[in-house]
Amino acid sequence: MLGLCEAVDANLSHSEFLFRLCSDEAERRESRQLDLRMRRASFDGLKRLEDFEWAFNPQIPKAKIIDLATCNFVGRKANVVLTGPAGVGKSHIAQALGERACRMGHSVFYTSAHRMLSDLRAARADQTHDKKMLRVTSPDVIVLVIVLVIDDLGLRPLEFDEPIDLYEVIRQRYEIGSIIVTSNRDLDEWYPLFLDDLMASAAMDRLLHHSHLVVMEGHSYRNPPGKDKES
Repeated sequence: MLGLCEAVDANLSHSEFLFRLCSDEAERRESRQLDLRMRRASFDGLKRLEDFEWAFNPQIPKAKIIDLATCNFVGRKANVVLTGPAGVGKSHIAQALGERACRMGHSVFYTSAHRMLSDLRAARADQTHDKKMLRVTSPDVIVLVIVLVIDDLGLRPLEFDEPIDLYEVIRQRYEIGSIIVTSNRDLDEWYPLFLDDLMASAAMDRLLHHSHLVVMEGHSYRNPPGKDKES
């Protein structure tokens, strides 16, 4: 923060000193708010687009992802759906888009599909289900939008009330806030997850209505071509 001695040394006028002082305070507050948004997002480590290895899989649609990084989709309450095999960077891209949204002043909540649905299922037992559901469906009253990042949807079969909870998350967030979702299943494999044709149709219709589909293909970062495999 600008000090009085620095102002004297720089021969600043009274108005210039106040302007710089206010600017420093605004930057300090924004930095605190950004730190708070990042903590509340609960990211699985820090993932940024600047750190993504684009050259590893040249077929990944870089231009489309960079365009999404403007976060214009957040203002339009649109969704982002990232599909592709394991290891191609879907989770990295999803969290990197969330990180960009945080930097642009939006509140973000990151969770794996398993953790979100397990928490909602457990919340039914202790009568906190409505409160848990609000965590992933309510828009932020300060910035008016919230980005929900759901990782690894469909990695395992859904059971018990999980299809209903997933449907409710999608339904309640429809045209209210954005969802970024990753899955190693093709879209036509998502419908059976709901265990009910009508529910599946209603959920997918809402999810895909305002959606950017990003298909990520290529080799796994964890098992690149030519890597020696243990016998």
